[in-house]
Amino acid sequence: MYVLTRSLAGGRRAGILSSLGTLLGGFVHVFAAALGISAVLATSTIAYQAVRWAGAAYLIYLGIRMIRSAGHAEFIAAKATPGNPFPQGIVTELLNPKTALFFLSFLPQFVNAKAGAVFAQFLLLGTITVILNSTADVVVALFAGPIGERLLASRRARKNQQRATGAVMIGLGVFLAARET
Repeated sequence: MYVLTRSLAGGRRAGILSSLGTLLGGFVHVFAAALGISAVLATSTIAYQAVRWAGAAYLIYLGIRMIRSAGHAEFIAAKATPGNPFPQGIVTELLNPKTALFFLSFLPQFVNAKAGAVFAQFLLLGTITVILNSTADVVVALFAGPIGERLLASRRARKNQQRATGAVMIGLGVFLAARET
């Protein structure tokens, strides 16, 4: 959803940069799982909740920035949404505790401890997963980007689209905050 909203708000380039950011953030989660750091999120309610609330707050913050910038001439002229989508993609992925828990719970099922090189197996499986996910994100950006770019042609449509995208980001943040687990 993040890549889709960024693609609609900023076009194909913003979507692809967002995808690359979430790719890098995903690799951080893979390394954390391989090193066992992600286990802290799985075993500590406080750590999990802190990351969940930080992620929710960050999405809400991005949504508010989009809504506040809607219709500002400098953003419309630059064909961009506020902020750089690459680092925002990284932070969005890093603050997603579900990603950490996914790697921690999913990958061990396919790691063969008897074969040795557990760390390398984690990295290989995690890398494959992150690349597949990011490939799907790039496809979303490639298809949604042109729709966003057409919206850039109309000031009114662009303003409404930025407001709608900001509302979706806020909605995602509220949804994340409201979920129990």
